[in-house]
Amino acid sequence: MILQSSKSKEMITVNQNEMVVDEGLLHDIMLNSPSLHHLPQTTHYNYNYNYNPFDDTTVSWINDDVSSPSQSQLTSTALHLPPPPPPPPLIDHQQTELLLPTEQQQQVEEDSAIRLVHMLISCADSLQRGHVAHAASLIDAMQSLQRHVTTASAIGKVAAHFIGALTRRIFAPPLTDRHGGVGAVANDDGGVLYHHFYEACPYLKFAHFTANQAILEAFSGHSSVHVVDFHLAHGLQWPPLIQALALRPGGPPSLRITGIGPPSPDRRDALRETGIRLAELARSVNVRFAFRGVAASRLEDVEPWMLQVRQEEAVAINSVMQLHRLLGSDSGIDSVLGWIRRLNPKIVTVVEQEANHNQTGFLERFTEALHYYSAVFDSLEACPNEPDKSLAEMYLEREIGNVVCCEGPARVERHEPLAQWKARLEKSGFKCVGLGSNALRQASMLLSLFSAEGYCVEEKEGCLTLGWHGRPLIAASAWQPFPLTPDPHPHPHWLP
Repeated sequence: MILQSSKSKEMITVNQNEMVVDEGLLHDIMLNSPSLHHLPQTTHYNYNYNYNPFDDTTVSWINDDVSSPSQSQLTSTALHLPPPPPPPPLIDHQQTELLLPTEQQQQVEEDSAIRLVHMLISCADSLQRGHVAHAASLIDAMQSLQRHVTTASAIGKVAAHFIGALTRRIFAPPLTDRHGGVGAVANDDGGVLYHHFYEACPYLKFAHFTANQAILEAFSGHSSVHVVDFHLAHGLQWPPLIQALALRPGGPPSLRITGIGPPSPDRRDALRETGIRLAELARSVNVRFAFRGVAASRLEDVEPWMLQVRQEEAVAINSVMQLHRLLGSDSGIDSVLGWIRRLNPKIVTVVEQEANHNQTGFLERFTEALHYYSAVFDSLEACPNEPDKSLAEMYLEREIGNVVCCEGPARVERHEPLAQWKARLEKSGFKCVGLGSNALRQASMLLSLFSAEGYCVEEKEGCLTLGWHGRPLIAASAWQPFPLTPDPHPHPHWLP
């Protein structure tokens, strides 16, 4: 089947197990994926919408006369810490630009940045030792030294965010309540910051596109498919998959999407609104579609019966940067992985930050976070300078605040590296499924659209990582459960 981009005259062949690879079309449906947002906010079609006391919603559209869609319808590198240099010259920072040559200004700024990094780590060490007064004195010294480092640079932004987080930890008790505010990174203002982070840099696009490729291949040959998304947000991940399924040889399958998300704070039913827009897109490409929203403040509050999985469906479980939020207690992650396995999905896609922010010791966690987010902010500098970037940095600032300021249930940003996730998933009865050459090629093409040197995609033991100057920053993997012993008693979450 031939597909043509609306912006590119190049045409390509799309086969059953490969997502779109034309650069123009990839730009249309990935980088401009607010194609979902460009859809009408209201619809002229009749949707079935049910609301029940468990705060889940169902939106569906079924076209009994499905025809194949026409072509017109588819339109800093980690920080190395040398010994701290001597203090910079005692010059009034307001007069620095007038008194110092450009080269000397740069040297002062570099020296000040290195000293800031050492002082940040010393402050974290003092807090771990219980020397709060000394840590507070270092805050004053860092704020003074920070004047020599421009906040337009990556290191200046990172230093400002970590100084701010340390200040909150010192002068306010560490947050331990899950609803304390700083911990609500994923629930920001209706997902506004998440959306801007998606637009500003390739990390979420890489996550979505890689997971979609694995899901598309797992659904091959199935006429009824069901995606369970652990973090629906604005549904940004699903337009490319819907369009790819519409082009499947032999016709598209019947698709159901169950989206999990937080309750709307302003009494809007955001899940339903996203479901309607996805249904509108599915209708435009003649894909039989149904949507169900499940509102839950925490993923561990979701019960498998709420998902209404049917025995005849091929099921995909999709988790993009969500499973680490269950690591505050062993029972949380074990319970969710247990019921995922009992659902017997065709594929489980997992994308997580390639970092280790779940150590018990505060100093080790702080130091790892400082190195990790320095690389992330450095990579952002290479992306086009767009309005999205400042809001994307706010999204990262909230993550930093949660890692540094929160303890107990309030600390939900408990990132762990791929090696630890592999060990945990294998122990829970899952086997790793290689993502394959298609996913690697598509991810490489995605990066080429950013025209930013320094980003790199690597394949390791069937998993893909996206990194910056050789340091992996996000890891994607796909899993299948080992067969379970047949249960003579049907599970209550299966529907007849």
